[in-house]
Amino acid sequence: MEVKNQIFTKRFIALFLTNLSIFLIFYALIATLPLYVTGDLGRTDDDAGLLVTAFLISAIIVRPFSGKLLDLYGKKKMLVLSVLLYLACTILYLFVQPFAILLVLRFFQGVWFSIATTAAGALAADIVPKERKGAGLGYYTMSTNLAVVIGPFIGLLVVQAVSFKLLFIVLSVIGLVGCLIALTIQTNDLVVPAVEDRRLHFTFDDLFERKALPIAFLAALLALSYSSVLSFISIYAEQQDMLTVASYFYAVFAAAMLITRPFTGKLYDQKGPRFVMIPSFIIFSVGLFLLAFMTSAWQFIVAAICIGIGYGTLTTSMQSQAVQSALQNRSGYATATYFTLFDSGIAVGSYVLGLLAVTFSYQMVYMFCGLLLVINMVFYIGFSNKTSAR
Repeated sequence: MEVKNQIFTKRFIALFLTNLSIFLIFYALIATLPLYVTGDLGRTDDDAGLLVTAFLISAIIVRPFSGKLLDLYGKKKMLVLSVLLYLACTILYLFVQPFAILLVLRFFQGVWFSIATTAAGALAADIVPKERKGAGLGYYTMSTNLAVVIGPFIGLLVVQAVSFKLLFIVLSVIGLVGCLIALTIQTNDLVVPAVEDRRLHFTFDDLFERKALPIAFLAALLALSYSSVLSFISIYAEQQDMLTVASYFYAVFAAAMLITRPFTGKLYDQKGPRFVMIPSFIIFSVGLFLLAFMTSAWQFIVAAICIGIGYGTLTTSMQSQAVQSALQNRSGYATATYFTLFDSGIAVGSYVLGLLAVTFSYQMVYMFCGLLLVINMVFYIGFSNKTSAR
């Protein structure tokens, strides 16, 4: 018997571990596939970039349809099915050699990644007690934060010590464990939304949750700013002769997220979203401005701390608000809407900011993203005032 308002129940832990397995595979492949393509397959850097693009494009295309699919076939069923097919794609890396087929494989793996993460996020929103939504979803997304560090670490360690073949085997085992854990998640007591029209056709409301769109739009702007860190931090560090320090950046970044997440989640529930989000916008922007004017290693590390605290708090808080803005039976649609716009912000940012860097400089990129965060904060204050008044 699960205690009321308890977050760490058996099924929450199972869902946490399932999501961890999905993202461990994701981040391990993000870190190592470019080396596999340019080394073992003898392709160019552009070809390596195409693998990331194909994955992101499929994830973004499929994400809006995920909410309706979860309603039609059930969140747990879609989670188990998508994790199983995600595992199958991971196993196929052992046998796929031609680059064109590898590109197709990445596209299809992006499809199942999109559905699996939407289903897991929607189940987390349903499982976490309403009164502890901020803290609960904060703890849940720590699974993704852990994968940011552990995934690349496992991937690079195995590749450098042994081979890519062993890496694909290790990741397949991780995926199999995640699939088996997903089967244990109990959902019998959760509200099942009534779907009057069982046909597989889609209206706007079948693709997006209207009430979640405003906060999801702000999340897209946030993701655009974050893409400057995700896509270009290593190149920028090399230009600044700090490539040796760059290896510590993501470790410090992830540690800052993990350490502060439990406290910011509780404050979100007790004081409200504005209490944690406005300071987080400021801290995140300070981190980006530090990068723009970086002249020493300590600035680089302090920037990692600021970005970790700000980005980690904002993403969790925005996802919580997106889910809370909708009715409980629309949690899947709200989650899909949030991630669709967030992923789009990452994709657009990686391209547009790359053009900005080529035309001007990476210093200009980080200044622009810092200013964009300040503008985003102003938008959020306006959105928050309207929501409060309503």
